[in-house]
Amino acid sequence: MQYEIGLPADQDMGVIERRVATRGTATDDFPHLGVKAYAVRRVGRHGSAVNAYAPFYLWRDPAGLDAFLYGPFRNIVADFGRPPVRSWIGASFDRGPAFAEAPVFATRAVRSLPADVAPGEAVEREAAEPGPGDDRWHSQAVAVDPSRWELVRFVLWSAVPDTVPAGSTPFDLLHASTPHLTDLPTGRLW
Repeated sequence: MQYEIGLPADQDMGVIERRVATRGTATDDFPHLGVKAYAVRRVGRHGSAVNAYAPFYLWRDPAGLDAFLYGPFRNIVADFGRPPVRSWIGASFDRGPAFAEAPVFATRAVRSLPADVAPGEAVEREAAEPGPGDDRWHSQAVAVDPSRWELVRFVLWSAVPDTVPAGSTPFDLLHASTPHLTDLPTGRLW
């Protein structure tokens, strides 16, 4: 699940940093939450043309997503309005070489599934792809939005990679809540 709140180019991103510093630990023990990555984009950083607050979540099960959207999400709505929330069906989750370290960076790649390949076959291929060729990747999740037949690959990193993977959107992480990260099943999820 992810929502992305676009912010003005001249936004003082310190406001978002303070928000996460004072409120971010509230999800450190949230039920059913594998990880919440408090992700931001900043104008001029990692080539970004925009400022945005864009946390993303991996849930152990839909009960956690429901509990969050119908509970604490009201704080986001009160402060920023009700942003659209993207959600995907999990296809795979893998731990990387830097899984024991705290993630500080993330990338998101979204692409359409090929129309000439059966969805299951395309997702199977994507889920079987190894992690980035950089030993600083923490974990990765592959998921599908069947309403758009899009595939998303989120990668958490323990350090900013030398090169952001092609076609990926980079995010700095202000905090990562990981109450049930080690409980997430690994490998193919179906």
